[in-house]
Amino acid sequence: IMLLSDPEMESSILISSDEGATYQKYRLTFYIQSLLFHPKQEDWVLAYSLDQKLYSSMDFGRRWQLMHERITPNRFYWSVAGLDKEADLVHMEVRTADGYAHYLTCRIQECAETTRSGPFARSIDISSLVVQDEYIFIQVTTGGRASYYVSYRREAFAQIKLPKYSLPKDMHIISTVENQVFAAVQEWNQNDTYNLYISDTRGIYFTLAMENIKSSRGLMGNIIIELYEVAGIKGIFLANKKVDDQVKTYITYNKGRDWRLLQAPDVDLRGSPVHCLLPFCSLHLHLQISENPYSSGRISSKETAPGLLVATGNIGPELSYTDIGVFISSDGGNTWRQIFDEEYNVWFLDWGGALVAMKHTPLPVRHLWVSFDEGHSWDKYGFTSVPLFVDGALVEAGVETQIMTVFGHFSLRSEWQLVKVDYKSIFSRRCTKEDYQTWHLLNQGEPCVMGERKIFKKRKPGAQCALGRDSSGTVLSEPCVCADWDFECDYGYERHGESQCVPAFWYNPASPSKDCSLGQSYLNTIETLTLFPVSPGPVEHVHLRVPFVAIRNKEVNISAVVWPSQLGTLTYFWWFGNSTKPLITLDSSISFTFLAEGTNTITVQVAAGNALIQDTKDIAVHEYFQSQLLSFSPNLDYHNPDIPEWRQDIGNVIKRALVKVTGVPEDQILVAVFPGLPTSAELFILPPKNLTERRKGNEEDLEQIVEMLFNALNQNLVQFELKPGVQVIVYVTQLTLAPLVDSSAGHSSSAMLMLLSVVFVGLAVFLIYKFKRKIPWINIYAQVQHDKEQEMIGSVSQSENAPKITLSDFTEPEELLDKELDTRVIGITYLLKLW
Repeated sequence: IMLLSDPEMESSILISSDEGATYQKYRLTFYIQSLLFHPKQEDWVLAYSLDQKLYSSMDFGRRWQLMHERITPNRFYWSVAGLDKEADLVHMEVRTADGYAHYLTCRIQECAETTRSGPFARSIDISSLVVQDEYIFIQVTTGGRASYYVSYRREAFAQIKLPKYSLPKDMHIISTVENQVFAAVQEWNQNDTYNLYISDTRGIYFTLAMENIKSSRGLMGNIIIELYEVAGIKGIFLANKKVDDQVKTYITYNKGRDWRLLQAPDVDLRGSPVHCLLPFCSLHLHLQISENPYSSGRISSKETAPGLLVATGNIGPELSYTDIGVFISSDGGNTWRQIFDEEYNVWFLDWGGALVAMKHTPLPVRHLWVSFDEGHSWDKYGFTSVPLFVDGALVEAGVETQIMTVFGHFSLRSEWQLVKVDYKSIFSRRCTKEDYQTWHLLNQGEPCVMGERKIFKKRKPGAQCALGRDSSGTVLSEPCVCADWDFECDYGYERHGESQCVPAFWYNPASPSKDCSLGQSYLNTIETLTLFPVSPGPVEHVHLRVPFVAIRNKEVNISAVVWPSQLGTLTYFWWFGNSTKPLITLDSSISFTFLAEGTNTITVQVAAGNALIQDTKDIAVHEYFQSQLLSFSPNLDYHNPDIPEWRQDIGNVIKRALVKVTGVPEDQILVAVFPGLPTSAELFILPPKNLTERRKGNEEDLEQIVEMLFNALNQNLVQFELKPGVQVIVYVTQLTLAPLVDSSAGHSSSAMLMLLSVVFVGLAVFLIYKFKRKIPWINIYAQVQHDKEQEMIGSVSQSENAPKITLSDFTEPEELLDKELDTRVIGITYLLKLW
């Protein structure tokens, strides 16, 4: 037995080797904040001090040795048997002076600088190290975006792959049972909810299991995610999901593949029928695990009592904090009964064979209740002659688990009182074979759960006999034929309906195999260009800004934006198409003329010292084209993270939807999604690739395609499913300034006519403005509209007389506020069309 002294009085520990009969005091040179005992060696212990130092002892605290300083609280772990080579190895997170941390390992008696090891070479985020079973997790934030890494069975770290646009703000490891990781991830557009993900065996690739699980903050400011893993039976989870403005409780029996609401009890505590019809009414449970280790919490289950759950909750359309009671399930959550009509703390006694309940109240209590029939009936016992303000209770983890220690105060000013409650006299005998019965685990009536048929045994209700350590558990486990619900979708796929897995909009099934790691090769028939090798450095991110479509033989402005911006002199290497040599500049922008039609690739590499980072974009080059602005149903905005990769992927989705509805050749459509909200885009209608001398005929064909597309858009025929349950409609907004962009000599007169018209209109507006005070019956209203910042400009015209839109016109948002890019005169409409 080890007792810690009050740190306000002195720093010492009391150790007893004779079950508390005598104690020996050992003074310490540091103040203990927490202790961590070795899972196998009972004399090995780690002590974390108030000044963030980690000490170790191999003789149960009699002698201590300093291991390391600047240790992050609660981020030190003992070795895991069968995975770490040394039993005395310690994993720890050490803070650095620059605000980061390092992951180090060492043995408790050999933790000098020369004997420490750093399994991860780079700095990691503070409070991110997690060592759990076969897995080690860390977090690294670069450029404001967090990345997560995992080591499986102490292999090299690999970056965790979540769905492409989850863009996590926070991540918590929930469970690592049966060689799979359950992680709660707060995505970029979530505030008080988390999504649940499940991984492959190595913990690298994650797929969605449930969305919008409720979260809250505990008394110490820690995050509490309302997700509960049922002990004793693998694969069963309970979750409180936020649906619109309501919170509902769901259960899964197959690791999150399928979820369903909880069926409410048939009768209430008084035996009256309960009228509760799914899905409008169900049972909802409070799933917060108690932060006080001496309280049972609002929900509890036990490894030695599989299938038995006790939880506080309510019946109705949603989770409530009023009119709550205590409910119990004896079959793993399939059916429930109410056992109390107000809140009680319930503990498992005798390996789960008996239940002990005590009223959860701020008032003093004298009694507790014991049940031997899973809560059907209760016997009342007094455990103190004077009412006690109960602070907590502890069921001792001894051989019998039939002893409970209750501690509290007789008054608010009195000292702590410990009351030892021994239940051995209640148990009349040891249980025999006749005292047990079996029960089958079911999932909505199906006995085959995750490919297994399981039968458990438990004590018959009412048999007042003492159980043993191995008295409850699985008595039969046999394989059975798998059904659709036993399979989950692979990484990059989403479930549509009951059993269909469809690629997510961002996932390309033809992309490299997920088993292909960095530095390895995979078969690809596309010709590649060898660039300078990329290496990380002070430049954390570079973004290439290019027009989406350009006119052949017309100069295009291109620029690169680097982050962070204050880095001094940088060198830019510009690669165009299949060129074998780059253009080199010290400026972040460059002008270039494309001579060939088709898709051209642009790559910029930014050098800062010995570091090099790059970005690549494609630009479509054509003789002429038409364009149209698009808008979308508002539900798309919630899923828009406003990053270039998402805009590019959504553009491809819209393109496929247009092709599917209209049958227009895919190579004649391009869609560019603009930055910012609300989400908008520009549709480009391009000429055929093989442009013939029949220029006039090709232009007429293009007009027909435009009319076909507009008809489909105006009839709301163009839609796409962003994800299961999210249907997005594409609309037409307004025409661009130049519906048909051309550079031929035959159109120079039309271009000149347009220019003269623009000049005339501008002069007229100026004269009206100049003399508007003298003409009282004329009122002019101007509306200024600022274009959004674009990393991809809609189009570039070749005509010398047409307005020239270059990248420099699309500057930073704060600069755009000072520019008037488009002025519309309300009340006087001018329709200009270039034929």
